[in-house]
Order: sequence, then structure tokens, then C-alpha cells
Amino acid sequence: MSDIRMTTEMRTDYDCEVTGMPAERWSEAVFSIGDQELVVEVSVEKDVIVAVMAGEDAVWKGTLEGFRQLLQSSLAK
Repeated sequence: MSDIRMTTEMRTDYDCEVTGMPAERWSEAVFSIGDQELVVEVSVEKDVIVAVMAGEDAVWKGTLEGFRQLLQSSLAK
């Protein structure tokens, strides 16, 4: 069996909770809102890579540090 390198936890306002979902290389959360999807993916291959997708034409993908910088620059505006 492969090593567990990260775990995933999901919670909702209906008091639903799933914790400790193990992953070796990647994990993603998919939120379906009507006919739209918001996907957040985390990969722990060589570096930690974060991808955020809002539909097919709105995608951001980069390192965890790059994601932090993106959020910080958005908050600074």
C-alpha cells in the first residue's frame, strides 16, 4: 500500500462531515451549483500544487506559495 501524504476534510452547514480521507498524490473537491462546477485540487507530487477551476475557461494552477501570493495580492487591493 502507498503512503498517505495528505488527508482531506469536508464540512457543510447540514452538519455533514467527512474527515480523514487519505490521499497519496492528489485530492479534489467538486462543488456543483446548478450546471456550473467549482473544483479545487491539491497535488503533493514534488511540490504542493493548487488548482482552482470555475468552469473550463477560468483556471488557476500553481504552487501553494503562488496561491498564497495570489490571495494576498487580491486582499491588498
